[in-house]
Amino acid sequence: MSASIVAPPPERSVAIAQARRELIHGEASRSRGSARVEPWILRSWERCMEAGCQPQQRITFEPVAKSAVRDVAERNRALVSAARPVIERLSRAIVDTRYFAVLTDADGIVVDVGPLPDGTDTASRYARNIARVGVDLSERAVGTSAISTALAEQESVWLHRGEHFFEDTSVYSCAGAPLFGPQGNCIGMLDLTGVQALERPELRHLATLSARSIENVLVMNEPCELRLHLSWPGCPGGEATEGLLCIDAGGTVSGANAAARQMLHQPLARSHAPQCNDLFALPLAMLFDAARRGDAVLEVPLWSGLRVQVRPQRGGKGSPGALPEARPRLRDVEAALIRKAVTDARGNVAEAARTLGISRATVYRKLWRGRASTDTPG
Repeated sequence: MSASIVAPPPERSVAIAQARRELIHGEASRSRGSARVEPWILRSWERCMEAGCQPQQRITFEPVAKSAVRDVAERNRALVSAARPVIERLSRAIVDTRYFAVLTDADGIVVDVGPLPDGTDTASRYARNIARVGVDLSERAVGTSAISTALAEQESVWLHRGEHFFEDTSVYSCAGAPLFGPQGNCIGMLDLTGVQALERPELRHLATLSARSIENVLVMNEPCELRLHLSWPGCPGGEATEGLLCIDAGGTVSGANAAARQMLHQPLARSHAPQCNDLFALPLAMLFDAARRGDAVLEVPLWSGLRVQVRPQRGGKGSPGALPEARPRLRDVEAALIRKAVTDARGNVAEAARTLGISRATVYRKLWRGRASTDTPG
């Protein structure tokens, strides 16, 4: 494929140009209505203008000192290690599109890049400008881009040519997706960029799926005593949909992927890490025992009344110490059966008590004892 400049479709080119005249240059529209751009693009343009930037000012991509490259690599060793196999697969998928992958940290500093496509001297120069470990591609450095907007908005984005704020960066088209660590904090982003390339907004979906793959690797590498694979009953689990939950020896959730955070409706931040007993209406000891026995899948009730399928596994890479011995105590089994009866009765305690042949007071007392207990297996 030739690396010559490829113009966007006329309607896209006109819409982008009109939006720039109206929103950046402040010109009144001569056509019906106002030009529309994605709200997150407008927010980025506004931040650039508030910072005193002008679209026509030159963008310089400064050389990166070797010491800075080493520092960036050291700080992001775990991220780069998790991302590299994904970027290799991704690069094979986009090899014929003239796009390439860029991985940055949470500040927009490049930490790794995929193979660059062959091209003309001009296209190669633009690619080499950004495809260097240590180069700053944040909004403060290069204005509106998929990198800066994905990090600012913390969602996947697509930008084409003139949707970048600066004229110097209007040769790029790019898709971006943020990356979240096992504790739920944004740790970087994955970018797919083309120089003077055809518009391919479908790359936004590919970037998002690839970012989820990187996050899953990070969770699988997280030290823990117990790892839970979550899926909804009747829904086959896959890399993009399976929840991953890391549990430490005390029953605290120490890590999770995006799917698990969404399934359990939990932020799972390190500052507010929930206990396993706060999520599952089942004694933690039972999950440890299931992992030891190698049970395939358990159907586990949540306190919300929903049920999930759980595949427990012993702690994986970097897990300190052996899996603790765990035997469910009689009161834990009893409490679990009562919780199940309440769940089956859709929260109707009186109906659950009748089914179990005990009083409502007993149900309440044993439920409260089970929720208040923080005992760990052992």
